[in-house]
This record gives sequence, C-alpha cells and structure tokens, in this order.
Amino acid sequence: MDNGRARQMWHLLEPLHAIVYYAPEVFEEMRALGYDTGERWPSYFALRAAPLGAPGALQVASAFYSFSPRMVAEHVPAAWDVAAPDKVLAARTQGVDRAYRALIGERVGSPDLAEAAELARRAAEAARTEGRPLAAANAALPWSREPHLVLWEAATILREHRGDGHLAALLVAGLDPVEALVSFASIDAAPAEVFASRDWSESEWAAARERLAARGLLDADGRATDAGRALRAEVERRTDELAAAPWQALGDEGTARLAELLGPLWLEALGAGLLPRVNTLGIGKV
Repeated sequence: MDNGRARQMWHLLEPLHAIVYYAPEVFEEMRALGYDTGERWPSYFALRAAPLGAPGALQVASAFYSFSPRMVAEHVPAAWDVAAPDKVLAARTQGVDRAYRALIGERVGSPDLAEAAELARRAAEAARTEGRPLAAANAALPWSREPHLVLWEAATILREHRGDGHLAALLVAGLDPVEALVSFASIDAAPAEVFASRDWSESEWAAARERLAARGLLDADGRATDAGRALRAEVERRTDELAAAPWQALGDEGTARLAELLGPLWLEALGAGLLPRVNTLGIGKV
C-alpha cells in the first residue's frame, strides 16, 4: 500500500477527531465540571491529557511537544484540581456523543456509520503503541457500544498514533519543539501568527530561526531553503511511513471502503464551521 494512503486517511479522520476541542456540546460538559471555557486551552489540555492519568506539566509538554512548557504549566497539573481524569473522560464521551448527534442527526444509527466504525476500529486495533504514549493511553480505554462513539474513539487512537510517530520523525530530523514550528511556518504551512497559539516568545522564535539558518535550512528572510524544504518533506515521508501499519492491516479494499464512508462525514465536520479554517495541522486541506 502506498504510504500516501496513510496521509489521506489522516486528512479524513482528523476533523472527525478534532470536533472534541471545538464543539459547544463538549465545552458545556467541561464547564459543568468547573473548567473555564472562555478560551479553549483549559479544556483542551484536560481533554487530551486525561487518558494519561493525571500527568504533570513535564509529561504533557513532552507528549504534546509543540507547546511552550511555560504554557503547559499554566494548565497542568491545575487541570486535575478542577476534575479528576476519569470525570474528564466521562465528560469527553458525553460531549462527543452530543456533538456527533447534533452534527449528523439520524445518521448516528445508520448502517453506513456502523460499517465505518467497524472498519476504523479494526485499523485502530492494529496500531502498534510501543513508544507512542498518547496512542497507547487512548487505546487502553474501553470501547463504547454506540457506533458513532466507536468511530470517534478509533479516529482519536489513529490520530494520536500518527502524532506520536510525527514527533519521532521530528526528533530524527533534529528539530526541537519550537524549531519544528518555525520550520513548518517557513514552508507556508500556515502563517507564523497561527503558531503563536503555542506561546513561544518572540525571542525563542527568533533564536530557533537563527539555529535553523545556521544549519542552512532557512534563508535571511526566514523562508525555507531547498535543504529546509527537503528536510520537511523527509519528516512528512517518515510520518506517513510510521502511520501506515494500521492501513496496511486493514488492507486496500477495507481502507478504500472506509475512505468512501468517511467522505460525507468529513464534509459535515468541515461544513459545521466549528474548526478553524487556518490551523497548525492542515485540517481540511487536500
């Protein structure tokens, strides 16, 4: 199977997973627990880190990678003073349940959705989790019974599996967290302002640019050189390669069928207007 298929499946599944960080139904559940939902970060860190147990700031900064440790420390471990991780996980499930029902309505119980959930679960259960902490933490959680929740849970395992592998590719490339963002911005993946959400200071960003320029990866204007673009291409190639195993296990026919079934759901997720049009992950780009 062409590893490009792994990238296609990520593009299809990422919006279905990412709803959890933007849906008003999830914010309502988190607000009921006591989280400040005036901005998304207090709930984001709790929702994404809860499968790890009650991790500290160093663990979360390591697993999430691109966020400034200073920003992480603003939210963790304080998140667990608001609600225990098991309460957060319950709220996460309830919020996703409500969000999906609002998003796709009666199709929650459709045969096509049940088939998509079964195929996605097969792929997720084939994902190896050694050295992949976020994928392993989510894979260790019990599966829900309802197909729409199974689909979201599978999408979450698969996106964290890919994400964990992406961090390995960045490490092999010698890109530290802020360098990874600077190099991504340098190829116009998104405006540098979008990456400011990770809370690196101007001096930290500038220092990272200097380090990358010294390696011949950026020019004087902060744009990627040919070598810089080649390194980013290699990171993405490795990421696709490391994300391919679940789709190889599902097989060409099963993967193609899942892609077909996900298409309408992908359009619904993007059309709902909940997800940012410009983002650090390329959500919605094909």
